[in-house]
Amino acid sequence: APARGLRASPRARTAMPSWVIDRYGSNEVLRFTRDMVFPVIHFPNEVIIKVHAASLNPIDLSMRSGYGATALNMKRDPLKLKTGETEFPLTLGRDVSGVVMECGLGVSYFKPGDEVWAAIPPWKQGTLSEFVVASGNEVAFKPKCLSHTEAAALPYVGLTAWSALNQVGGLNQSNCSGKRVLILGASGGVGTFAVQLMKAWDAHVTAVCSHDASTMVKKLGADDVVDYKSGNLEEQLKTLPLFDFILDNVGGSTEKWALDLLKKWSGATYVTLVTPFLINMDKLGVADGMLQTGVTVGSKTLKHFLKGVHYRWAFFMPSGPSLDEIAELVDSGKIQPVIDEVFSFSEVPKAFLKLEGGHARGKTVINVTSRQ
Repeated sequence: APARGLRASPRARTAMPSWVIDRYGSNEVLRFTRDMVFPVIHFPNEVIIKVHAASLNPIDLSMRSGYGATALNMKRDPLKLKTGETEFPLTLGRDVSGVVMECGLGVSYFKPGDEVWAAIPPWKQGTLSEFVVASGNEVAFKPKCLSHTEAAALPYVGLTAWSALNQVGGLNQSNCSGKRVLILGASGGVGTFAVQLMKAWDAHVTAVCSHDASTMVKKLGADDVVDYKSGNLEEQLKTLPLFDFILDNVGGSTEKWALDLLKKWSGATYVTLVTPFLINMDKLGVADGMLQTGVTVGSKTLKHFLKGVHYRWAFFMPSGPSLDEIAELVDSGKIQPVIDEVFSFSEVPKAFLKLEGGHARGKTVINVTSRQ
């Protein structure tokens, strides 16, 4: 019986439904459980979000297979305090649109019931779960004009493109007018967002994609669309005027010739999102991997600088303030989500197979709750 007139509180909830992996591998490692540990607020600036919708990104496929595990585990436990513990069971999924359920003592900007969106960094437990914990500075109010399903398609790809174009590339609303921008890989999640952002900032956009995606990319505002399957891409692009900025979502051999398409000695910049940073650390260990990465990016930057162009690497960066700016663009009608297919929470393995098939036109979204 309660003592001294104090009411006994109900037992705290301890478990929730979630899709997890217990080892790295292909699609069969995905496991549904109703007993995933319920997230706990450890720091004053954290919030717990009830996930209404999530979406998949190529990084989820990579992480399922173990890509980047060395670097991510170092980030999860930099001092190696949790000896003997592993990252498993691990929940994948980076995007979330949902409702704030609980706030840490240091959170004043949000309150329970607020509709929010966020991209959770890959070293944290992901969003293919009923609830997820996030730092307050990773979270922003969801665009009012979007449903949770629509909103979940944007945070990770939006912040990745924002990092490449704005924070690394130095582009913004006031300096893009009339600039010629080339986007390689324009029909994927990052590409479709980048096309819209550059058009919102009044740049001239040349988009590279396959022919069957060209109609969609034109609808998003691209001025020129080049089909990489209709002949030698390098030769096709060489017939066009030189560019002020190139965003490369493709990598591989494109890096060998793409920088020749930039205007020399004009501040023109090439930014690639395909880097060997995590692969180096997986192969060589943390110290040697970081050293190798530093040598690689340093030598490439210097080599291209001497030829009159800037060479940069970009990465996803979680940021609530950047999501606020993106939400403004969405609510003003300048950016819209591009969704390829929506799956229910029970169909997560099917959604992974869809993403693995490649050539998606936009995002693969998961409805975690039935009400959207």
